[in-house]
Amino acid sequence: MIRIGVDIGGTFTDFCGWREGSGTEVISLKVPSTPPAFEEGFRQGFELLLERLGPQDGEPAVVMHGTTVSTNAVIERKGPKVAFIVTKGYRDLLELQRMGVRNPLNIFETRTKPLVERAMVFEVDERLLHGGTVRTPIRQEAIQELVKQAKDAGANGYAVALLHSYANPAHERAVEEAIRTVVGADAEVSLSSEIWPRVGEYERAIVSVLNAFVRKRMNEYIGAVERYVESRLPGSQLFVTRSNGGAMAAAEARRFPVHTLLSGPASGVTAVQYLARAAGERNILTMDMGGTSTDISLLRDGQAMTSNAAEVGDFPVVMPVTGIEAIGAGGGSIAMIDDGVLRIGPQSAGSYPGPACFSRGGTAPTLTDAYLLAGYLPEALLGGKMGLDRTASERAMAPVASGLKADVFGAADMCVAVASSNMVAGVLPYLARQGVDPEDLTLLVYGGGGGIHGPLLAAELGINRVLVPTSPSTFCAFGGLVSELSHDVMETVHGQRVDGTALSEKYKALRQEAGEWLSRQAPPERLVSTGFECWAEMRYTGQSFQVDVRLPDSAVESADLSAMHAIFHKEHERIYNHCDPEAPVEFVDLRVRIRGAMSIPEPAAPSSSAVGDAFKGSRSMRFQGEIFPEAPVFERSRLTHSDEVPGPAVIEQSDATLVVPPGFVARVGAYGTILMTRS
Repeated sequence: MIRIGVDIGGTFTDFCGWREGSGTEVISLKVPSTPPAFEEGFRQGFELLLERLGPQDGEPAVVMHGTTVSTNAVIERKGPKVAFIVTKGYRDLLELQRMGVRNPLNIFETRTKPLVERAMVFEVDERLLHGGTVRTPIRQEAIQELVKQAKDAGANGYAVALLHSYANPAHERAVEEAIRTVVGADAEVSLSSEIWPRVGEYERAIVSVLNAFVRKRMNEYIGAVERYVESRLPGSQLFVTRSNGGAMAAAEARRFPVHTLLSGPASGVTAVQYLARAAGERNILTMDMGGTSTDISLLRDGQAMTSNAAEVGDFPVVMPVTGIEAIGAGGGSIAMIDDGVLRIGPQSAGSYPGPACFSRGGTAPTLTDAYLLAGYLPEALLGGKMGLDRTASERAMAPVASGLKADVFGAADMCVAVASSNMVAGVLPYLARQGVDPEDLTLLVYGGGGGIHGPLLAAELGINRVLVPTSPSTFCAFGGLVSELSHDVMETVHGQRVDGTALSEKYKALRQEAGEWLSRQAPPERLVSTGFECWAEMRYTGQSFQVDVRLPDSAVESADLSAMHAIFHKEHERIYNHCDPEAPVEFVDLRVRIRGAMSIPEPAAPSSSAVGDAFKGSRSMRFQGEIFPEAPVFERSRLTHSDEVPGPAVIEQSDATLVVPPGFVARVGAYGTILMTRS
């Protein structure tokens, strides 16, 4: 069986391929992305990968596809006209949102503009009580009349979020039935009770609206990719990576695309977990630096942090996702002088025209141009296939240099320093919230710019170890390749008195529901293992916030309520440095995550013919205002385990560049990684 991982970014589309039974070798490649028709770049890279893999007739294949199509649709607000159906009296739900605003100190702060205009919000005369009992019955005739109005108003998708539907989905299902009766069986309907049935009407509403907003675009895109993959690899199966770090079948992704909104960054963290297990690293800060932003995440004791409060664009996504936080600029972020102050981003040159040095028509100075002028980048990328225009970078950087009263090389150094400062300002509060000391972490860097700026960030933060995988720029694609099928199911028990026996029975039912989901994703013979995780959102009675707690299987199966409480107290103590074992504890939500694993390559060092003599030459580099005129440059593929590369230096490979800052030493680590340690 062939297994392929794909990650589509704004600048490049990355691929990883592996054949089961062929050992541990993974083939990686990248091609330029082709926005807005991203499927064109996918086809180009897929054909190149198939040439190298050489699939045999009838050989089964699994394709794990990560995409930013849904994310871009939300950020750019490009979607169909959606009708939003709510309980009577709640028409302004999307306008009112929550009590707080993003920046309460800004007197000009405004609330987020909804994706659905008020004229497309329709009220249904119905009402459920918080326990799910019916107070006001719903009438099919009235719903159908509302649906006709929505259809006449031009609705192409329908989002439904009725009050307390998390406790009883019957009324939302009645609305769906009416929509399909009036519009047709193929109407695109998104029910909040079906996507994520939890307390919080605004958050539930946003999830259903986001799903409806991106569903049409994702349906078209995944359908086109699925047809192409089937034509090239008959009998293959397409999966789409999802925000929780796992994957789901293409049909599921077309129906519930909201689960893909953070799939790209989450796949990178999945790859980090894979490498961390192999290398024996337990506590890792991840750094994924792409073209427009830099994302970080955290592994504690080998497990990725999970968040229930993610954001996409201007909207909250209150579902369990891999905890990822944006902290700064990407390689395409534009440098500018704003009222005499040097700023990096948030404007980006994107993939087209891109940085000035890419020679695609870009004229604005970007962080990538600064890297080139500071001496970090070579004269060409992708093994010499993509030349960089130094003159164009100098020309673009000239206005910034003039504003800073420096030459273009000094201005480039200042751009890097400002970008680093912005990242530090984002990382330190993040680690403080997690109760983590930077000195206790290893920084694992990937993405196109991770190998360049990650070590510089580590030097600023006081992190003593930096780990670089064998192919950092295609690491998210590799994360797709090693992803498991994964899904979360939940039940709200807010306000209920539940004992250990009741909890055990509820978890049993949730596990059965999760198992049914997995059976719809892939044939059982493709799975090599299945596992369950039981989670609960818990709090002390009277608190207004919850703590997400992983419950031991033994406690759930034995209905040991005291053991569950003890785990909560321990986690509360870890996060807040305080717990009260005598205080009453309540459960808010119960959740089960299922994982279905397929065959993946075993960790191993890449095949290498390294014979030493990795030195390629030298060039002038700048670090924090200091010039190093003869900083050495090394070829990664020729480094051996006995080599040491003291900074300042650069290590080059076909798809990435690694900067070794002053004060660090780089060596070849386990499984072909590069390990930089503070000297």
